[in-house]
Amino acid sequence: MTGTGGPVATFSVWDYVVFAGTILAAAGIGLFQAIRSRKETSSSEFLLGGRQMTAVPVAMSLTASFMSGITVIGTPAEAYRFGAAFWLFGFSYAIMSVITAEVFVPLFYRLAITSAYEYLELRFSRPVRLIGTTMYIAQTILYTGMVIYAPALALNQITGLDLWGVLVATGAVCIVYCTLGGLKAVIWTDVMQMVIMLAGFVAVIARGAVLQGGLTNIWEDAGKGGRLDAFDFDPDPLKRHTFWTIVVGGSVMWVSVYSINQSQVQRYISCKTLRHAKMSLYVNLVGLWLTVSLAVFSGLTMFSIYKNCDPLENGDIGTPDQMLPYLVMDILAAYPGIPGLFVAAAYSGTLSTVSSSINALVAVTVEDFILPVFKNLTEKQVSWMNMGLSVFFGAVCIGMAGVASVMGSILQAALSIFGMISGPLLGLYLLGMLFRTSNSIGALVGMIIGLVLTLWVGIGSQIYPSTAEKTNPLPVSTVDCNSTMSQNVTTPAPWTSPVTLTSQPHVRPPLADSWYSLSYLYFCLLGTLTTMVVGLLVSMATGGCKQDEKNPELFVKASDLFSFSCCGKSKVSEVTEKSATDFNTVADNPTFTDFEMKSKDPERATKL
Repeated sequence: MTGTGGPVATFSVWDYVVFAGTILAAAGIGLFQAIRSRKETSSSEFLLGGRQMTAVPVAMSLTASFMSGITVIGTPAEAYRFGAAFWLFGFSYAIMSVITAEVFVPLFYRLAITSAYEYLELRFSRPVRLIGTTMYIAQTILYTGMVIYAPALALNQITGLDLWGVLVATGAVCIVYCTLGGLKAVIWTDVMQMVIMLAGFVAVIARGAVLQGGLTNIWEDAGKGGRLDAFDFDPDPLKRHTFWTIVVGGSVMWVSVYSINQSQVQRYISCKTLRHAKMSLYVNLVGLWLTVSLAVFSGLTMFSIYKNCDPLENGDIGTPDQMLPYLVMDILAAYPGIPGLFVAAAYSGTLSTVSSSINALVAVTVEDFILPVFKNLTEKQVSWMNMGLSVFFGAVCIGMAGVASVMGSILQAALSIFGMISGPLLGLYLLGMLFRTSNSIGALVGMIIGLVLTLWVGIGSQIYPSTAEKTNPLPVSTVDCNSTMSQNVTTPAPWTSPVTLTSQPHVRPPLADSWYSLSYLYFCLLGTLTTMVVGLLVSMATGGCKQDEKNPELFVKASDLFSFSCCGKSKVSEVTEKSATDFNTVADNPTFTDFEMKSKDPERATKL
């Protein structure tokens, strides 16, 4: 009987067939793109899809690359445990889309850069760029390790697939289609994976509705269980999820993810025109809304089914991140192939994120560390280097998956990593784009202080997790459970697993219930504001930035804002499209970092 605890079915032959077929199809797309464009082996083609992508596939790719296996598995578990407040991220996504499309995209598109961190050198100095790139690489490797580990752990315990075998296989498939197909392969595979992920959620909700007697009953059960109280207007910054932490803190965090993260910048810069680049972000917003709504409703469906028998309390699973795979095997095992589709959905999310991360890591490494040193490489040598780096970063990310095993709740840990490192980086970009007085000394000092603060609060909160009073987990019940199963649950990890670095973990320092309890969604805001304020003060104290030294193209212009027009091209759009075409010739040249020198040249600036 569904919803009463106990062991669930494991994979059938058809499930394995569907799962393997999906993964092979993903690899096939990479191979197809590689064969189709093997004559166009330029670095621009590999890293930017030849700047010929259109809005819709790029939008689906933008959505899929951060709607990873963590989203597929973590968000429904979040809604089950803490209620539907996570849906408020819909507001954050809207704010993020507008800011990114109207402020960051025109600037990056106008400068026609391959690495988002080129901007930091143009605006400040080379050391600032290299520190920014290094922070991005560290963040991406950490996050990607978690993305590979999370679904593997959950699915290993439900399906019986070997954990490390699955991890290595995931990494290997990503490496194959990243190495051979470049960005075009990543974008088109993401489109397929997005469709599979959404189909997985729909299957769970549809089957749950049949079992519970309709969607209305699921909604009513969620209401009775307190899962629908999403709007909490308490301004307390220590509470994990309130309206303010999600809409204010969440918006800043997602801006940092979409506007300056190389994985995302690389995608919208690959669009053929500025209008397509902006449009891709607005279409992506619809994709994000759809995904978060289906994921949260899957969590409410799960609560309706397990309202009287919580599998975690009953000992059927070892960590909340296994809730959804457990539910799938419980309610969908009667339909051969459907659990395979769902597992493929979680894996598709993982594959798309890992492949986009590898592609982006290769782009910034080549652009920021290799080409400036080895200026005379041929296009063929650069292509081989791109492929070699894809394999190297894939292997490093698989290794990092081991570190992820001690991070606790994967959804929160992943967003915390973004907040801790992207926050100071976002502050750095805003400092450069909005304030003409800021200089490289201010930028460096501001970024270092911002980073120290966010790492201090972030690592502290990982060691001393917030108390239930601040995280507000909702009540669960085991009244209808058959019995507590003595299943072999291999890696039991509590909801927020404390990394006990002390022999007396019960001794909480005074900071644990104040500073370390700051909502993880405010980490990014803290880093951004600290970097900007300190950066401005230090810049003023050290003489500011001489106006005539800086190209005016490096700052946000009034004409950039809302220049998106449906009928006819706006003036800025025409100028930008022309500059992007001009730069394609530069980008196809293996030494295209020469653009950095040209963009400082007054003649080049007027041509822009």
